[in-house]
Amino acid sequence: MKESINVLELFAGVGGFRIGLENADEKLFKTKWSNQYEPSRKSQDAFEVYNYRFPDSDNIGIDINDISDEKFSSMDADMIVGGFPCQDYSVARSIQGELGIKGKKGVLFWQIIRAVQNIKPRYMLFENVDRLLKAPAKQRGRDFAVMLTALNALNYSMEWRVINAADYGNAQRRRRTYMFVFRNDIPYGQMLDRKYSSNHKDPDLYDSYIFEKGLFAKQFPIKQEAYKNRKAYYELPKDIVKTSDEFSGKVFNTGIMRYGKYYTIDTKALGNEKPTALGDVLQPEKDVDEKYFVTDKNKIDKFKYLRGSKHVERTSKDGHKYTYSEGGMSPYDNLDLPSRTMLTSEGSVNRSTHWLKINNRYRLLTPVEAERLQAFPDNWTAKKLSDGEIKQVSDRMRMFFMGNALVTNVIERIGNGIEDIVKKYGK
Repeated sequence: MKESINVLELFAGVGGFRIGLENADEKLFKTKWSNQYEPSRKSQDAFEVYNYRFPDSDNIGIDINDISDEKFSSMDADMIVGGFPCQDYSVARSIQGELGIKGKKGVLFWQIIRAVQNIKPRYMLFENVDRLLKAPAKQRGRDFAVMLTALNALNYSMEWRVINAADYGNAQRRRRTYMFVFRNDIPYGQMLDRKYSSNHKDPDLYDSYIFEKGLFAKQFPIKQEAYKNRKAYYELPKDIVKTSDEFSGKVFNTGIMRYGKYYTIDTKALGNEKPTALGDVLQPEKDVDEKYFVTDKNKIDKFKYLRGSKHVERTSKDGHKYTYSEGGMSPYDNLDLPSRTMLTSEGSVNRSTHWLKINNRYRLLTPVEAERLQAFPDNWTAKKLSDGEIKQVSDRMRMFFMGNALVTNVIERIGNGIEDIVKKYGK
């Protein structure tokens, strides 16, 4: 029997990581625990969807801050996965010391660190917005450097890549930062020690890893040179607070961190995979409920205004007058191209909503089409009511879930890469 990888899915949403990993190899990846909780909502629809779709795991529907150290310690998780919120990662000295961190209130990355301290997983896989690598605006890259410093202190290495899903055959131009983290003492980490000595002073040795031999290089091929020769090498302080206060390095869209030193390169996709067109994921018009078609002239005119160019005079709070400018976009979405990035506001009347014109009729995306753009199964976002009835959540919440989700096909390919590592080097 194949040895399995026990998975803990944090910030689980409606299960995007789990779908992707199980599509890669459901016998290898066994999600045994999950946590999903939305503090600002009375109704926990995402948790209920996850719990309905995956009743076989220990699904924990409470605030991650309230999961005890003892509960985390009881989990024999080989891998932690999650798409954690992007927040301010500045830190201050803690009274206890340890990692020397005390994140601002609500910064959930530190809860991941707490889980790692208690579980000590072999692998981690995270997803976040691409702007994470440039945050905050006044000290670009600091937040990511703080994360790297924290993981290094716990004896982990990280490989990262910003991946646009459409560059690799998908139907959505969605750019997200993916982070593959591994413990230095596992067989894969020991192999890298043999090939890329941590004491070696030439960071260019990692070119072969980034361009050819690394997980992302194999699963998501890139052009074999740094874009505009953008490269950087940085040695992180061991003290996390010092990183937070003093970081001044650069972080590009691809890189690897080993033993507190990182090498980062700006890369471009190889460009040999044709993306899926938006039109190819749309439902046949005969199957689209009339409620998704827009006939109200005022609403049609509103979309026309929102998508048009603007030069509007505005007044700031202190009375200063200024001109707000915004470039125009196409009057409706091109069905022959992959879709734009879907946001949590999808379906509402705003500039980011997909606006379709088909057979001279205007309409919005349906929830099923939104699910397809994230490579979820059709009608995924259902839950079981107290009387046993299975019911879809509201359209608004379905769109919110998908705007918050990830492209599961990307996770599937990463899962294939992890499977290759385990086959070659062992768990």
